[in-house]
Amino acid sequence: MFPFPKTYVPRWIVFLIDLGICTVSITLAFLLRFNFAIPENYVDSLSFILPLVLFIRSLTFLIFRSYAGIIRYSGARDTERIFYVTITGSFTFIVINLVHYYLINATFIIPFSVIAIDFLASVFFLASFRLITKILYHELNNPSKEKTDVIIYGAGQFGIITKRTLDRDAESKHKVLAFLDDTPSNIGKTLEGVTIYHPQSLDMLLEKNEVEKLIIASEIITTTEKQEVIEKCLQANIKVLSVPDINTWINGELSFNQIKEIKIEDLLERPPIVLDINNIRKTLLNKCILVTGAAGSIGSEIVRQLISFNPKKIILFDQAESPLYDMELDLQEKHNFYNFEIVIGNIADDYRVKRLFEAYKPSIVFHAAAYKHVPMMENNPTEALRTNVMGTKIIADISNEYNVERFVMVSTDKAVNPTNVMGASKRIAEIYIQAFNQISKTNFITTRFGNVLGSNGSAILRFKKQIEKGGPVTVTHPDVTRYFMTIPEACQLVLEAGAMSKGGEVFIFDMGKSVKIIDLAKKMIKLSGLLIGKDIQIKFTGLRPGEKLYEELLCDTENTLPTYHSKIMIAKVPDYNFESIKEKIQDLIKIQKKHNNFDIVKKMKEIVPEFKSQNSVYEELDIEFQNQIDAKQI
Repeated sequence: MFPFPKTYVPRWIVFLIDLGICTVSITLAFLLRFNFAIPENYVDSLSFILPLVLFIRSLTFLIFRSYAGIIRYSGARDTERIFYVTITGSFTFIVINLVHYYLINATFIIPFSVIAIDFLASVFFLASFRLITKILYHELNNPSKEKTDVIIYGAGQFGIITKRTLDRDAESKHKVLAFLDDTPSNIGKTLEGVTIYHPQSLDMLLEKNEVEKLIIASEIITTTEKQEVIEKCLQANIKVLSVPDINTWINGELSFNQIKEIKIEDLLERPPIVLDINNIRKTLLNKCILVTGAAGSIGSEIVRQLISFNPKKIILFDQAESPLYDMELDLQEKHNFYNFEIVIGNIADDYRVKRLFEAYKPSIVFHAAAYKHVPMMENNPTEALRTNVMGTKIIADISNEYNVERFVMVSTDKAVNPTNVMGASKRIAEIYIQAFNQISKTNFITTRFGNVLGSNGSAILRFKKQIEKGGPVTVTHPDVTRYFMTIPEACQLVLEAGAMSKGGEVFIFDMGKSVKIIDLAKKMIKLSGLLIGKDIQIKFTGLRPGEKLYEELLCDTENTLPTYHSKIMIAKVPDYNFESIKEKIQDLIKIQKKHNNFDIVKKMKEIVPEFKSQNSVYEELDIEFQNQIDAKQI
């Protein structure tokens, strides 16, 4: 059996076929009306009636363009169009009948019963022609035996649309095996010929059938339910896909190519965060807001979330030219937001920063600019110090000079008991702004959290690239763990903490459970539909310079106080004398100018005594300090 051609049938052929169907319909209507014995007077008049019917049908086809659709993709709208086309033509016959009866010779050209039968027959045959053509095309070009089984989670509107999308797309090669739905009244029923099962039947369905994919097509599925389904499918090596939000559908219609694979973020997803929107809006409304590092992962998301609170103006400050340009286009084209200014510059350039404050006089500063890659900063402590410490000091000093209301710094869990230069530099920055709050009218605030999913340079993005290239996927150590949260989630909490602050706090966020990186890598491989050890390998490379096995959110000397928000806590941190810490940091900056890495790190360890290097050349400084302590004790 030969498949249908891939090319589309010309419209004029469809037009002629439709006219042929109408010819059959009107002839059949006369035969049925007169019990297959048409009176001679009507037989004689058929030579006039038939051309008249075809002429009227031709006009309605041309007006409604019912022949213009692609037959193999016919759907409900095409059937609806056929109904309107046919009823318009039949109504025209009725009008012609009435005009002929009352104005010409008191006879009807076409019996009304024939018009009714013709209408029903035409609708049936025209719709059937399209349906049969569609079925034949799909079956001959994509036989059922070549299709793979798919389960759809969700028997609501999204589930039905998803099934129809799969049926409509000849290239998808998928057959819907079952629907999953937890609505009691739906269990056991069929939907478009497919049985609806309870989600608890998923294990049974996977065991008894060769299922290739599961598509999540439910708008009401909870985070917990979604994760349970994904975990079951991953264990059975079943690919999981998800129907995107309806707002992203093209022209309000779902296409097969829009059904995307589940991302690792969905497995680490947590229930939505509830924010005190009114308090945040009261803090940000009609304010000029400066965001440093505005082209980065966190800074750019902070900018996007600020939009909904109607700020007077947002200043996007960063030294990354191309990402800033991308942000400009994103704000204008996607978010239709224009109350912003792009400023290119370096936070360590005090003249540039001062000119920025003179020009725009921001009321609130979100300081997200920083170097954050641990191994890179371990090898370049001069730059870590210049940006993370000196840059923060410059922004903070000028914020104080220009009476900024709130200064919110984005910090990291790597600042806690730091084992690397990057973490220590961020801890020094924390100490400076925390101490500065004691003497300044500006409220200086620190927010501290762990890794964010999908941030630039994160393990998630690295794993994705490695998987796309066929591996191997590299993990530093089988026991290494990290805290994760999504970028939007982290930025929401930054805004909330900034709004609730009274100044001087170090806010830490509830990061959930710590995740083993090896487990993360395995799940990402499985989500890609690959087998570990067969399709792709996992390789251990050893801890990098300065890297910890696990991260912490609190120093040894800290504990927490609750806030009104369950996801935000205040770390009880030691107080520092501003003049003393300012003097130490100025000495550190002077050392930075000599570009002697060991001298810089040594001074950092003096300011942050809990800074103990790991897997680093600077471990000898810790030994030196310990020997000095031991000598004093003797």
